[in-house]
Amino acid sequence: MPRIERRAEIAWDGNVARGEGSLTAASSGAFATLPFSLATRIGNPEGKTSPEELLAAAHGGCLTMSLAGELTGAGTPPGRLEVSCLIVMDEVEGQGHQIVASHVDCRAAADGLDDASLQAALVKADEGCPFSALLRRAGAEVHVSARLA
Repeated sequence: MPRIERRAEIAWDGNVARGEGSLTAASSGAFATLPFSLATRIGNPEGKTSPEELLAAAHGGCLTMSLAGELTGAGTPPGRLEVSCLIVMDEVEGQGHQIVASHVDCRAAADGLDDASLQAALVKADEGCPFSALLRRAGAEVHVSARLA
């Protein structure tokens, strides 16, 4: 696989407690000015995102693509994958707030796919997912699960 580089642009106005920021996908233009703030990070999102939500989307998206590749390689290409990812940030003694866990749950529909084959593909997909590896190296727990749709 070739080297991949992507860029996001971030702007922030004000202090951390009352300020607001925006995120833009500079490389692709896929999204522009996604708003975020401390208040919506720790409380009600009110239509704004957070770094943790973006990490959940990134990890879930990466694992989804990896699982699709493993299933395809095993001769059972998915008809549909539905994946959810929950990122957990918590206070860690002496370290402040840290990402402590990621829980990825997959539902897979593919002709001829049985549960044993799905579980084997999930293990390989998790091993091949750069975001799973990154989170584990950072000390976060990574939990992946899959079931047939």
